[in-house]
Amino acid sequence: MVDRSEPVPTEASVRRALGRAATGRALDVAEASALLTARGAALDELLRIAGEIRDAGLREAGRPGVVTFSKKVFIPLTRLCRDRCHYCTFATVPHRLPAAYLERDEVLAIAREGAAQGCKEALFTLGDRPEERWPAARRWLDERGYDSTLDYLRACAVAVLEETGLLPHLNPGVLSWSELQRLKPVAPSMGMMLETTATRLWSEPGGPHYGSPDKEPAVRLRVLDDAGRVGVPFTTGLLIGIGETLAERVDALFAIRRTHREYGHLQEVIVQNFRAKPDTAMRGMPDAELHDLAATVAVARVLLGPKARIQAPPNLIEGEYDLLLRAGIDDWGGVSPVTPDHVNPERPWPQLDELARRTGQAGFTLRERLTVYPEYVRAGDPWLDPRLLPHVTALADPETGLAVEAARPVGRPWQEPEEVFGGRTDLHVTIDTTGRTGDRRGDFDDVYGDWSEVAAKVVVPAAVTSDPDLRAGLRLAADDPAALLEAAHEAKALALFGADGPALDELCRIADDVRRDAVGDDVTYVVNRNINFTNVCYVGCRFCAFAQRESDADAFRLSLEQVADRAEEAWAAGATEVCLQGGIDPKLPVTGYADIVRAIKARVPGMHVHAFSPMEIVTAAAKAGVPVKEWLLQLREAGLDTIPGTAAEILDDDVRWVLTKGKLPAAAWVEVVATAHELGIRSSSTMMYGHVDHPGQWLAHFRVLAGVQDRTGGFTEFVALPFVHTNAPIYLAGIARPGPTWRENRVVHAMARLLLHGRIGNIQCSWVKLGDAGTVAMLQGGCNDLGGTLMEETISRMAGSGNGSARTEEQLRAIAAAAGRPFRKRTTAYGHVGA
Repeated sequence: MVDRSEPVPTEASVRRALGRAATGRALDVAEASALLTARGAALDELLRIAGEIRDAGLREAGRPGVVTFSKKVFIPLTRLCRDRCHYCTFATVPHRLPAAYLERDEVLAIAREGAAQGCKEALFTLGDRPEERWPAARRWLDERGYDSTLDYLRACAVAVLEETGLLPHLNPGVLSWSELQRLKPVAPSMGMMLETTATRLWSEPGGPHYGSPDKEPAVRLRVLDDAGRVGVPFTTGLLIGIGETLAERVDALFAIRRTHREYGHLQEVIVQNFRAKPDTAMRGMPDAELHDLAATVAVARVLLGPKARIQAPPNLIEGEYDLLLRAGIDDWGGVSPVTPDHVNPERPWPQLDELARRTGQAGFTLRERLTVYPEYVRAGDPWLDPRLLPHVTALADPETGLAVEAARPVGRPWQEPEEVFGGRTDLHVTIDTTGRTGDRRGDFDDVYGDWSEVAAKVVVPAAVTSDPDLRAGLRLAADDPAALLEAAHEAKALALFGADGPALDELCRIADDVRRDAVGDDVTYVVNRNINFTNVCYVGCRFCAFAQRESDADAFRLSLEQVADRAEEAWAAGATEVCLQGGIDPKLPVTGYADIVRAIKARVPGMHVHAFSPMEIVTAAAKAGVPVKEWLLQLREAGLDTIPGTAAEILDDDVRWVLTKGKLPAAAWVEVVATAHELGIRSSSTMMYGHVDHPGQWLAHFRVLAGVQDRTGGFTEFVALPFVHTNAPIYLAGIARPGPTWRENRVVHAMARLLLHGRIGNIQCSWVKLGDAGTVAMLQGGCNDLGGTLMEETISRMAGSGNGSARTEEQLRAIAAAAGRPFRKRTTAYGHVGA
């Protein structure tokens, strides 16, 4: 039931909203809310408009008049839950169940029966993290060797794939970014109902979600965004009639639209009507009225547009098939000939013949789809993990992406695909001669999401520089520079970030004095070689011009032998370090990272391997299904020495989610580097600046780095990385500024020296990004390190840097000499080496 205490829209407002909808104009919250009240002739008109929008979308998709469903089995892995939703009969208590979870054999028995009857989807439904509330759940998992419900879910999904061939769809509730990464390789699709964005229904006593930590709307909205960032074809939707207002219902639809526009991952939106159930706190609440459901479906269609796939569960609509089809649905959801709807057990599924007959009577053809929708089946990368592709393609029509109805699932190995090497493997050389093939990758227009949604997130506060704060900041920088990180001195630090003219010169002089006192006058460098072993990547970082699709002209993958060859060449040229980073290549096998390290160590035992960003580590660990610590231990055993602290960008998620579509959150970056440090694997630290960021975020970033260093002491250096804009997608889209100004470069390097004083002694400037003259200036303003000779550098060059890909030792020494300073060769960890 809708809360009717809000003002009821007038007939005139409904007519105006209908007129705008009919002409394709954008609706605001008030107009969409008015349409929810349409009844009689107004409702008929709303349904007509929505139906025409749906029909246009089906024609564009190449399946006019087709309404889909998925033939599934329902696997209630556990009915225990830590939440207390007041309308739910699925969740129960341990003493009412024979066991806390279905055993693996019970899961497979359900899946096998479904496969025998032609089902293709295994819908795993379960309560949120029951082990955190129920000792019986924790005990059951411990006895079988599982750390969590999600670990057991992952194992069951693999078993279903390998032994039955059914495609898992996972509904485990709230998931983190890392957990989504971990589950994506075992399921073509996942889901979680948003239900509502009305926080009061969660926070106020008596609300349907009160006492349910996983039903906080902000948490669930974060899951929707994270699913998009990870690239999971995702199902979500509304539960209407639980006490929300009309405006709150519309707000939920707007939230769904926003996240889909940004990430393109919501494969279907379910509009489900509340049905009261006995033995629940909401048993006396009236059911959502079916015309209310139809109006909501129609408004969802108008707001979400022709490409949205909209579903209403057919067992909850009292036989009103025609009404819901008129309202604009194009899918009936999952229907099972084997298992009941365990969430609504009192509402049996319709027989498939009856569903097809009723759909046909309304002028549509019923067709079977897979758990993953056709658009994502046809797209493949980045939506489907390579280990799932054989299972999906065995059941899918390659032309339409729909299910081959006659196909029967057969268990197949869940394994890595065959490795394919090659492509433009000479890019590290030819980037400086022939250059890149084009200024952007082939899927530029859609891989990064809706640029207007991205631009709306950019907030650049007005610069405020107070002369008293600036003067006080300079005094504090000279007397106690690290104190500038303290909250009490934030105004002074921000004033220093705005320094210009004589004040900037003074700031750089102070930073250079601090540098001299901290590390002396030597300008250090390491003889090293960068090796980018693949640039195939589908993460969709909006600042990155390095990543390519597998089919792009500049894409490449190096074999283990080619990587080892380059390491051996570097050793022969005097290098003591190789630095390895690559794209997040979905076809890189789970063992690939450790295999690379072993190949280098086998060929050149004395070479220091400085490899793999936190993003590479966290995604590889998730793909392997193991904790980050365990993954790092495996890499250390293989011979990994240190890791680069790249992928940090700005350690503030507000700016990270503008810069990157799917990269790891700031907290995950911190977890990886801190864990590495605790295992004795040291790292560099970095900050990329000059794009959509501002000084307040720079200061917060330095505070995060300082906090990690206080905890672990594992950072060897800090590297400031000016944003190279030329070929960066976010710049080409008109959102990012064209890199930092000269003033900002001087400020950031000087402030790095001051803010990190006493914590990180080595401040490095990047000749690749700054050029030789710029590097000299940074050496005169607080920096002491030049980085490495590199021998090859592809990432910055692909972005448009004009400073080349390599420097000889003589050239680096010339830079130091131009700064009036002595030079010294170093190791990766800043030890001394012979001349």
